[in-house]
Amino acid sequence: MKKLAFGIDIGGINTAFGLVDEKGELFGESVISTRAYPNYQDYPRYVADLCEAMKLLVAAVNFDFELIGIGVGAPNANFYKGTIETPANLWKFSAEDTNKDESLRMFNFAEDIKAHFPGTPVYVTNDANAATIGEMVYGNAKGMKDFIMVTLGTGVGSGFVANGEMIYGHDGFAGEFGHVIVERAGRECGCGRKGCLEAYASATGIKRTAFELMAKMSNDSELREIPYSKFEAVMLSTAADKGDAIAKEAFRFTGEVLGKALADLVATTSPKAIILFGGLAKAGKYIFEPTKWYMEENMLPTFKNKVQLLPSGIEGKNAAILGSSALIWQKQQK
Repeated sequence: MKKLAFGIDIGGINTAFGLVDEKGELFGESVISTRAYPNYQDYPRYVADLCEAMKLLVAAVNFDFELIGIGVGAPNANFYKGTIETPANLWKFSAEDTNKDESLRMFNFAEDIKAHFPGTPVYVTNDANAATIGEMVYGNAKGMKDFIMVTLGTGVGSGFVANGEMIYGHDGFAGEFGHVIVERAGRECGCGRKGCLEAYASATGIKRTAFELMAKMSNDSELREIPYSKFEAVMLSTAADKGDAIAKEAFRFTGEVLGKALADLVATTSPKAIILFGGLAKAGKYIFEPTKWYMEENMLPTFKNKVQLLPSGIEGKNAAILGSSALIWQKQQK
C-alpha cells in the first residue's frame, strides 16, 4: 500500500496542507484561512476546522494509502515539545481577554492534532527548519551532511544541518541567524533589538534600504513613484532588469551585509553549502552575485572557495508543504 504524509504550513494569513509521498509528489492540497482565527480563544476552533479539512482531503484521494505521519512547520514551534510558543502573529489576546499572561499562549499543537488523528505521529518544527529538512529530503541538499539553509522572506530564518542532523539546540530554538547583530546600534528590528541581520537582508530590510538610497542618490528611478505602503521587494528586481541604479545598489548593499554575515557563519559549522530560499532569493543574480563576492572576500582563508552558495531545489514546488512533510520522511529514512 502506498504511504503518504501530511505536510502543514501555518502562516499568518493562511494554513496550507497536502499529502506527499517519499519522492515529493503531491497527492492533493488545500488551504484554510489562519487569519479567520486571530484570537487566543479561537485556537480550539482553528484546530478542529483544520483537522476536518484534512479529513476531507484524505477522503478525496481516490486510492487506498497509509497515512504515516503529520509534519507541521509553524512560527515559534518547538520540535522537542511539539508546541507553538507565543507566536507573534497567531492566536493573540483580544481586548476582551482579562488575563493576558503570555505564558498562556503555549499551544500543544502536536497533541491537539493527534487527538483528531489517533495513532498517527505528529512532529512540529519552525518553518525555517521545515524548509531545511525539505531541502535535505527533496532538494539541492539531498545527500549533504553539512549545510545551512537561510530563508529570506519578510524576516530572515535559518536551519543548520551538521553531520546529517538538524541542530535544534537544548531548547529547540537554535538557528536564529536573522538575529545576529551586523551593525551595533543599527536599524531597529521587529524583535526589539537594533542592528539585526533581519533588518537588512529580508524583503522588509531591502525595502528600507531602497528608500534610504532614494534619499541619498540623485538618480532618476521609477521606484520614486511608489509609496512605501505599496512598495514590494519584487519591484526591485523588475527595476534592476531595466538598469535602475538605485535598485542595483540596494541589491549590492544587501549582498554585502548578508555575504559578510555568511562568512562569519561558515567559521562556525564549516558547511558544504549555504542554500538561499524565499522571496528575496528569487531575485537570482542580483542577490546571489554580491552575496557570494562579499562572502568570499571576508572568508577565513581556511574556508575560501570551499562553500557553495545555492538556490533552493524545492522553491516553487509547494515548498512549505513539502518541507513540513519531510519531517516525516526523514524519520522514515533513519
